[in-house]
Amino acid sequence: MKPALVVFGILALLIGLLWIGQGTGYVNWPQSSFMIRQVQWAWYGAGLVAIGAGLIGLSRRY
Repeated sequence: MKPALVVFGILALLIGLLWIGQGTGYVNWPQSSFMIRQVQWAWYGAGLVAIGAGLIGLSRRY
């Protein structure tokens, strides 16, 4: 179970960081994305980063 938590935690962390970058306008990839410069996606990304960090932290307990 530990490897699965780490993998899902890292994926959630990376996707969350991408959403933060797109939502704030720092990442313009892909250029046709509806998420670029939409601050709500930065907030969703922050939540996903928190979940990912929590999963990684939880995996360290097992």
